[in-house]
Amino acid sequence: MPKNTLPENFTKKKKMKKFIFLPPHSNIIYEWQTRLIDILDGWDIRVPKNRKEILNMIENADAVFGTLDNEILAHAKKLKWIQAPAAAPPAGYYFDDLINHPAIVTNFRGIYNDHISVHILALMLNLTKHINIYINQQNNKKWEPLETPKFHSTFLPESTILIVGIGGIGHETARLCKAIGMEVIGIDERIKEKPKYVDKLFSPSELDKQLKNADFVVLTIPHTPKTEGLFNLEKFKLMKESAYFINIGRGMTTKLDDLNKALRNGYIRGAGLDVYEIEPLPINHPLWNAPNIILTPHIATHGDLNIDERRFEIILENFRRFENNKNLLNVVNKSLWY
Repeated sequence: MPKNTLPENFTKKKKMKKFIFLPPHSNIIYEWQTRLIDILDGWDIRVPKNRKEILNMIENADAVFGTLDNEILAHAKKLKWIQAPAAAPPAGYYFDDLINHPAIVTNFRGIYNDHISVHILALMLNLTKHINIYINQQNNKKWEPLETPKFHSTFLPESTILIVGIGGIGHETARLCKAIGMEVIGIDERIKEKPKYVDKLFSPSELDKQLKNADFVVLTIPHTPKTEGLFNLEKFKLMKESAYFINIGRGMTTKLDDLNKALRNGYIRGAGLDVYEIEPLPINHPLWNAPNIILTPHIATHGDLNIDERRFEIILENFRRFENNKNLLNVVNKSLWY
């Protein structure tokens, strides 16, 4: 070996970057680990099994996937990038030390837009055609058309939808609703210019004024300190008595007891939920048998086989951007939680 020449593997090891998949682990995590090792050069990709291994491995990790706490973060001396395990992780994910840490957090926003918007449309169609009621009648072999105009009086092509949160899911929902012929009103904190498929755009300060104009109010917003408990009895009382409420974003944005009161007192006509203030919904909660409500158990993206592949594509792209010092996809404003 020539003088002052280092072994080839020595130079390679000096350039290695370290990525940690934090527990809990599923089979998909081990699959991703194998695929990333096969595709990428210069990365040491680890899957620690317990807390002792986590604290040991995290010390010199450049990047991590999963949920951290104060102790894990304190041991991470080189951490620059954190991949959140969801588009909107649960409350507590963005704790103070993480918010103040220089590491960038990215999430999985954007991969659910088509799936969730179709679920929203399914709820709207079922509520206006009262399929939920007719299914119950079918189970009892009961032939009884519901009276009009109390029922069957909402015609989607002549209706107005108010979408609270015109992000990816909200915009795709707007596209589907415009295809039907609906008017679309959007409420968003960050978007300042009216997007395609949105007829009118307002800031959150205009929400109360716009509630009275909507036949459907659809929430796609994340859970943040500002949005927690946003929809309460006061908001439901501002809606049309003939209006429907749908929450597909995060359960903590809506007070379930208040929604129950709104339905039973006729402040709104009906509701569809896929997310809940408490999950699973307690078996004794009165919302289970509230009038004209459809409850799905947080499954808007279930059964969609391409979701994990979409997650992997975002992770892989961010690996490549990270090693080339390029801007990462889906960077989160940690203080806003999204």
